[in-house]
Amino acid sequence: MRRRVALLGLALMLLAPAARAAEPVDMLLVLAADVSRSVTEPKFKLQREGAAAAITHPDVIRAMTSGPHRRIAVCFIEWATAGMQNIVIDWMVIGDGASARSFGDRLVEAPRSFAGSTSISGAIDFAVSRLEQAPFRSERRVIDISGDGHNNSGRLVTEARDEALAKGIVINALVILTPPEESFRPQHTNPPGGLENYFKDNVIGGDGAFTLVARGHETFGRVLTKKLIQEVAFVPGLEIAIAR
Repeated sequence: MRRRVALLGLALMLLAPAARAAEPVDMLLVLAADVSRSVTEPKFKLQREGAAAAITHPDVIRAMTSGPHRRIAVCFIEWATAGMQNIVIDWMVIGDGASARSFGDRLVEAPRSFAGSTSISGAIDFAVSRLEQAPFRSERRVIDISGDGHNNSGRLVTEARDEALAKGIVINALVILTPPEESFRPQHTNPPGGLENYFKDNVIGGDGAFTLVARGHETFGRVLTKKLIQEVAFVPGLEIAIAR
């Protein structure tokens, strides 16, 4: 009898990861933040604090808990040069204010991953791999790319985008604009046609995909708050007013 009980306990232990893998959420969201050399330390701090503030905003929490399962799963990564991606916070379920605050606190406390060139294609590829390894399931899988320059490392960003879209993944973007006089590489942060159009033409895609613009890192948190509400609620073209 003891042996049977022990074997049953072992079987339950082995089945636990599989049961967790099947756990449903309303959305799988990868937040992929640019930490290339163009993101200076003050800008990096503003970006991190802005992301923490956005994830804990009452309207964002309300959106995250408004679906059938009343929760989503979020993974936060940072990226720079091709091959340089880091998981800052691995998959975490957010279904209330406490879990959102825990996510935000961990985000503020974590050190910067690195600095380097700008491989948006590498960020997309890495985010896709995180989605495919997520310990939760959802029909809605979204990559949220934030960046302040065009792809200048790794393979073509359009190739990475198209492969992600073929898997049913949506890619949205938050474009951080840098005034030419404040950039050490204006051709990178201000490519021909503008950075917003570059992201629209080469980065985003999928059902309801959209781009929002932060006119400087200091407005990052406010714009990300608006963006999270729009993509979690999935109301394409929705205009959302966020208090300053």
